Amino acid sequence: MADTLGEHLRRYNAMFAEQVAASDVAGRGLWGAVSEERYDDLRALIHAEDFFEDLEVMADAQEVLLQLHGRFEIFIATQAMSVPNSFGPKYRWLQRHFSFLPPSRYVYCGDKSILRADYLIDDTPGNLRRFTGTGLLYDAPHNRDAEGFERVKSWREVETYFRQIG
Repeated sequence: MADTLGEHLRRYNAMFAEQVAASDVAGRGLWGAVSEERYDDLRALIHAEDFFEDLEVMADAQEVLLQLHGRFEIFIATQAMSVPNSFGPKYRWLQRHFSFLPPSRYVYCGDKSILRADYLIDDTPGNLRRFTGTGLLYDAPHNRDAEGFERVKSWREVETYFRQIG
């Protein structure tokens, strides 16, 4: 739904006057594409108070989720505990971009294995491994090497998937 990697790259490149691209993190994530001495800086960027406030919305996410909202019970689950100061910014971001979903459908957690749902769309293979329903791996550079998951590469593919299952 949100382009977290794009924002992390934008801030990192601005801080260090570099040109790290999404393709540079394929199969290893941003942490694997930078030197270890910059890990604290990477962590500080994502922990900045405004990091989650103005993330770009992924193409077609709003339209597809609005359409699915008419047919399914949709909950938005976020691992907010990994960045505790993200609660407020994530809430405001969801209200601004997905106002058709009530706040009672936002699930802030530390571990998505607690979720009991039919489907989970996530870009982190570890979250899908622990999920007991059907997991869909949302394609991202950091998960390109992950195997054993049904993969969707766009929100339009998510729409097609759910149209096919009825």
